[in-house]
Amino acid sequence: MVDAVIIGSVALDSIQTPFGEVKEVIGGSATYAALAASFFCKPGIVAVVGEDFPVNSLVLLEKRGISLKGLKREKNAKTFRWEGSYEYDMNEAKTLKTELNVLESFKPELPEEYTNAKYIFLANIDPDLQIEVLDHVKNPKFVVADTMNFWIEHKRQRLKNLIRKVDLLLLNDGEAREFFSTPNLYRAAMASLGLGPRAVIIKKGEHGALLFTKSTHFSAPGYPLENIVDPTGCGDCFGGTLVGYLAKTDDISEGNIRKAIVYASAVASHNAEGFGIEILKKISITDIEKRFQEFRRMGEF
Repeated sequence: MVDAVIIGSVALDSIQTPFGEVKEVIGGSATYAALAASFFCKPGIVAVVGEDFPVNSLVLLEKRGISLKGLKREKNAKTFRWEGSYEYDMNEAKTLKTELNVLESFKPELPEEYTNAKYIFLANIDPDLQIEVLDHVKNPKFVVADTMNFWIEHKRQRLKNLIRKVDLLLLNDGEAREFFSTPNLYRAAMASLGLGPRAVIIKKGEHGALLFTKSTHFSAPGYPLENIVDPTGCGDCFGGTLVGYLAKTDDISEGNIRKAIVYASAVASHNAEGFGIEILKKISITDIEKRFQEFRRMGEF
């Protein structure tokens, strides 16, 4: 039995930053989110890879307690690939190349045990696939959805249909402004809440995150990193940790969501200190707890 179901991409990424470059390392929204969630609960992935995907990477995920029963491996097909670069402003990646490959024809299938999961993270992927997965979950307690500007531009109405079905929406600040055609993040948050979610989180990269409900808001600071190496996957780590912590505690009160945001920021900040999933493989829950307490002290006055 899994505690949380995560649908998204499992990919091979090639990344360039001012601090180095890596080629075809394991990535994808489901990968980062599941690894982050696994610090707190047992997640299950819904995704697809090609037969070229390295077996040792699958072993790594399984060793972290991640269920791969919902991961398809297509024969005679290639894994989704993404190539991107960052300038010294590390808040936004420039996509250099995308090869959808197996994602072009992906039809998600949920193992029976996944359909009973109470916590769902619809990580960044086509909103049609997010909706399809959600429709097969029997009685979810809390659903979190993430997206990106590509889907805002190309599948706006389908994305609105999805948002009406979820409990919490994740957006970064640029996506929130674009989706709701306003430079004002408060107005963007209120517009998103008007579609139905009980809460929205607007991620601001190195500047933290904002939580909005219809009656309250909360501002979590960013962690002041000395060395930012590669921010790829930080947003996915944020969402995965959020859902993982909520699944662990089985508490969806606003106060606990605030704590989950700080844990999410802690894991995401660790992730930015290395390329790909390098840091996620090294850190422990002790490292995360230590940074959580640093966040707590930062907010005292």
